Amino acid sequence: MITPRFSCSQNEESVVVKIYCPSVRASDIEINVDDTLFTVHINPYYLRLNFSQSLLEDDESSAQYDPSSGYLTVTLTKAEKGQVFKDLDLLSKLLAPRLTEPPPGNPIIEVLDSDDAADIQTDEDALVQATESLTLEQNEILEAAESDWQLKQEVPEPLSSLRTSPTDRYGFLDSYSGYFTHVEHTENEVNELGSEAETLPKSDRRKHRIEHEEKKWDEEYYLADYADGEHIQELLCWRHPHLQLPDVSYTPEEELAMLNLPRKEYLASPLQTRQLYLTLLTLLFAYAYESRTTQHDPTPESGWTLGILIPAFSALDPPPYTDKSTNDPSTFSIEEVISTFVASYRRSLAFPLYRSFALAESCRSDVASFLSKGRRMVLRCLLEMKYILDHHDVYYVYSKIWIDDFCVWIQANASDETLHQLGSLICSLKIPKADIGWDLEELEALVSNSEVGREADSDDESEDEVERMLPTPL
Repeated sequence: MITPRFSCSQNEESVVVKIYCPSVRASDIEINVDDTLFTVHINPYYLRLNFSQSLLEDDESSAQYDPSSGYLTVTLTKAEKGQVFKDLDLLSKLLAPRLTEPPPGNPIIEVLDSDDAADIQTDEDALVQATESLTLEQNEILEAAESDWQLKQEVPEPLSSLRTSPTDRYGFLDSYSGYFTHVEHTENEVNELGSEAETLPKSDRRKHRIEHEEKKWDEEYYLADYADGEHIQELLCWRHPHLQLPDVSYTPEEELAMLNLPRKEYLASPLQTRQLYLTLLTLLFAYAYESRTTQHDPTPESGWTLGILIPAFSALDPPPYTDKSTNDPSTFSIEEVISTFVASYRRSLAFPLYRSFALAESCRSDVASFLSKGRRMVLRCLLEMKYILDHHDVYYVYSKIWIDDFCVWIQANASDETLHQLGSLICSLKIPKADIGWDLEELEALVSNSEVGREADSDDESEDEVERMLPTPL
């Protein structure tokens, strides 16, 4: 079956679904409404939408097909007049199946009868007899416990994780494997793990990533961009066009891209959800850097730039990068957010064309602005990243294992409240240069001191020139 293109709108009394299904017979259209579920079937098209509120198929509902345009317009009555249906422009969320009820966390036990008291007493008698038969050493242990003696205790060594497969999974919610089996035979300049990408454990991936960053760091390159910052200043003054628009309105191309996203339902744990939000920060940072350096006009190098700046792409190493996190899954500690941006800052200072701490700071500010505008703005950024990667012969793989799922998840599972909270936190964040690990402040001081020296020399030369021009005293 083919999922047709569609759009949804609403008024006070009804929801209007406009479906593009050309060259069909109107008499063969089957429409069904079941509470929040709406389905349309007409060979070869099939559409199933799950709305946030209940609908009715009554006398006020209607369906009209226009053969000249190929559009079927279905008007459905709201169960409650005036009720607002949210997220009608998030097409992937409408296409997602109904959420299943999660299993209860703890079983509920009810005592139906207490006639087993005699059996309980028998069990207690057996326990007393077993205690009386303990050895002398065992009795000493029991007495020590009662008297709170300080017996020697040792923490057992943790068991090594059991590996049932020679490959380690990666990607969105660690759902993928096999995409880098023959990576050494492709022109993948983003991958830093080489042929070991499929087998390296997560701890080794992080180690490889950090070692590669240290190897690629070039202090002379950084100093050159810091000293001659005219071209950097132009990038700093640029403002993203998306942030100048009051609202987000998707283009037909973006709507088509949403329709082509996979139909998935994600059951992420609170810990996994936290990791996804942190990974989203690295994606948006790379997007902000690519947009600023190209003035929002992607180049053939844009796919490489996105991939090389995202640790989850280049080294299959997503956040978190610190153990300092809060117990509340809906909030984020400053330490874990800083560590996430430090990883992105390091990569922006070690790999791409422009290597500037000030530029990285501007990209962080862009990330805060994107998040403050909510899911729709974040989705637009992700769709643009998807477009760039999908049109590359090699780097499309990162769209398959990360971006596609993020586009679906951000519509159906992400919270605007959490995104706004992250945006506020990031806006007031301060990334210490010392955390980058490359003595940036000392290097910048060298440039500043040399410039002061040059200015002093030039002043001395000017004074000498003035003295030569003065008349010789008699």
